[in-house]
Amino acid sequence: MPSSETKTTQPLSSGLGENWSHIHETITLLYLSVCQIESSISESNHSVDKLTSSFTDLASHSREIDNHVQELTSLSELEEFKRKVSGETQEMQNKINQAITAFQFYDRISQRLDHVSSSLEKTSNLLSKPEEINNKPSWQAIQNDVRNSYSMEAERIMFEHIMRGATVKEALEIYQHHFDQADTNTNDETDDEIELF
Repeated sequence: MPSSETKTTQPLSSGLGENWSHIHETITLLYLSVCQIESSISESNHSVDKLTSSFTDLASHSREIDNHVQELTSLSELEEFKRKVSGETQEMQNKINQAITAFQFYDRISQRLDHVSSSLEKTSNLLSKPEEINNKPSWQAIQNDVRNSYSMEAERIMFEHIMRGATVKEALEIYQHHFDQADTNTNDETDDEIELF
């Protein structure tokens, strides 16, 4: 991960040279906003699918436990009953943990949309000032503020690619690749490491 010093001092648009313009900077920041919104929609769909699956499985395990209770007719079957119920409750706990993880997408979406709102507000403010509109350092300051607001590595990588001219589609593919890797690493963690937001 780049240091905070590198983040705040590295010019992002210096490669444009004489072709630099505030129109290009505006379009770039709009592309970034589109990427943030698109990735939020994609993540929310993925997380809702996980939640739907988890709650469907929880209902199924609950019915199985009820069936085991109804099947218990004598104390001699108690040990087998305990074994079956223990297995079902363990599966239920696993599904609950998956649901908790999936619910965390609300926090990520809230943060991401806040970044979009802040970026668009800063861009609008700059565009409303004729004396600043063609001031390259002012645009670089906005870009640095936006980049420094990101907490996820996948977001920073997507940002860097957009700033260097990637299309929205390319940036989203890069983001999704890194987000999927991070998601896989999270799923490998133990249940004790799942945090509520």
